[in-house]
Amino acid sequence: LAYLFGYLVTYVWQSGAVEERLRGVNVLAQVVGGDPIPTWKAVAWLFYNAHFVTTRLPALGGSRSVNFITESDAAGLTLLYAVPPLLLLVAGALVVLFSTVSTPRNSALAGAATMPGYLVPAVVVANLSSYAVGDVAVTPTLVTATLLAGVAYPLVFGTLGGVLAGLVRSP
Repeated sequence: LAYLFGYLVTYVWQSGAVEERLRGVNVLAQVVGGDPIPTWKAVAWLFYNAHFVTTRLPALGGSRSVNFITESDAAGLTLLYAVPPLLLLVAGALVVLFSTVSTPRNSALAGAATMPGYLVPAVVVANLSSYAVGDVAVTPTLVTATLLAGVAYPLVFGTLGGVLAGLVRSP
């Protein structure tokens, strides 16, 4: 749920701006016979960028990786970097608060249990959000999306949330 809520927050917050920025790109795509880029896919790329996962774009002679957050001059966009950690801290804490764990070690392990639930949608959405442009695709860097967004983020922040909740809960 933390992954889905994080994507939803990003979508609600940024879909209008993303749609506006895609307008020119989508006109060009239709001129050359391609399909427009769906807003939900571009928002997914932004959500992965909030995990420091770059988006691979076609370029002359190959491809290049970009993080739209760091390359944007939009005010407040860098606040997106706080969305995944905050939601995973809360998720890790909730796992502990709604469980019977009582030791700091078990609180950490319970918080880390957010990882499988975050990993699955992280991998699935990374693959679904790919947009084909000829023989190449615009896509989150899949290995990094899996390892960083799907594994490292929930392990670090879910575990930290679990530990913090365990400290609050312990006598």
